[in-house]
Amino acid sequence: MGDIRRRSAVALGLTALAAPLTLAATAAPAQAASCSTQAGPYQKQAEKFLGRPVDGKQSSADCKAIQAFQTRNGITPNIGYAGPVTWGVMDLITKQRAVGKTPNKNGACPVNKGRIACVNLTLQLSWIQDGKRLVYGPVPVRTGRDGFETRTGLKKIYWRHIDHVSSLYNVKMPYSQFFDGGQAFHSVGVSMWNPPGSHGCVNMTTTDAKTYWSLLRTGDDVFVYGRKPGT
Repeated sequence: MGDIRRRSAVALGLTALAAPLTLAATAAPAQAASCSTQAGPYQKQAEKFLGRPVDGKQSSADCKAIQAFQTRNGITPNIGYAGPVTWGVMDLITKQRAVGKTPNKNGACPVNKGRIACVNLTLQLSWIQDGKRLVYGPVPVRTGRDGFETRTGLKKIYWRHIDHVSSLYNVKMPYSQFFDGGQAFHSVGVSMWNPPGSHGCVNMTTTDAKTYWSLLRTGDDVFVYGRKPGT
């Protein structure tokens, strides 16, 4: 994501939609594609994730279930083939679910700052805490892709714009809260797990972005750590 002028806020962020961790997000359906008859290298893992019989063999029902997952999450080609990208998304969702309500169990996000928004790039999760108390989340987020990584470190929200539009990419960035150059929390409109990621912003669902907007203020701390898979 490119830098912005401090007040004109030239910011960017491609779309992604966060969703409750118990469900894959719903995105606009992709154009129907032919269903693969070939078992992919992650066939058994995909079958287990989707609650299908685990036999490592591609059936019509297996393919349709995998294809539906790919379509919901913007994975292409959406042909029902259990390849590494599809399994990577499934594996990430599994790890996100395992966190439960203890996202800062290892204490990586500072607990001596009062209210702070935390972003774990490794697990693609964000939450708001006050000391050791969890205020909101964790929620899945979509951060910067390879070459446009969301920058790590301790930062502060310096500018908020509820109806922001990126002048660089001409895309809407509702509920933008900028914390590092052109990088901001904001809502977007496709699956949270849509690869490869944003251009640096922390993408969220509208529901989560609205809640962050209501809970955070200019001057509040933001801590970003870890490394997004694939970067």
